[in-house]
Amino acid sequence: MYGPGAAPPRRESDGAVITLRVLFPALSVLTCGLLSCAPLFRIASLRHRPLDWALAIASLPISVTLLGIVGSLPEEDTRTDVALALLLLIALGSAVYFLVYDIRRTSTAPPPNPYAPTTPTTPTTAYGHPQQHWPTMPTQTMATPPPAPQNQAPTPTPAPTPAPAPPPPHRIDQVRAELDELSDYLRKQDGGR
Repeated sequence: MYGPGAAPPRRESDGAVITLRVLFPALSVLTCGLLSCAPLFRIASLRHRPLDWALAIASLPISVTLLGIVGSLPEEDTRTDVALALLLLIALGSAVYFLVYDIRRTSTAPPPNPYAPTTPTTPTTAYGHPQQHWPTMPTQTMATPPPAPQNQAPTPTPAPTPAPAPPPPHRIDQVRAELDELSDYLRKQDGGR
């Protein structure tokens, strides 16, 4: 519940991206379109769009049917040539569609931030409670008497601007909050007796 926060999304390494870009189109083309559904299923699983799922599911029976036509009809028949041409077009189409989508997907993805915060942005105490910042009381200073008037005419000099005080370290705030919690606890214990 009070852990370091959500982990940044994992990003595929360059080697994995290149391997997938070679593997899926090769699987489609080298099997002469029989496994042209593989790159389409990869796209459908990444995009989660109904059109992509319909293309992936429809490509498998179409490829099997066209391959059956090529194998069952004689070689001289023109239907064999048409079926083989359609089978190769489906194979090339699915390979090109996969490459275009994958290149666009990886080029539009923002690069990972190596300096992303891994700790919660809200400071917490040692017990996991949000750190409370109590207002500090202003310190009272003794008033100094005004300087004695001088007979010389004052020369206008620019007033020096005080340098901003550096913010107290984070650890001091954390210790202060824990001491405040402890004092509240002890007050409750003393009041209960």
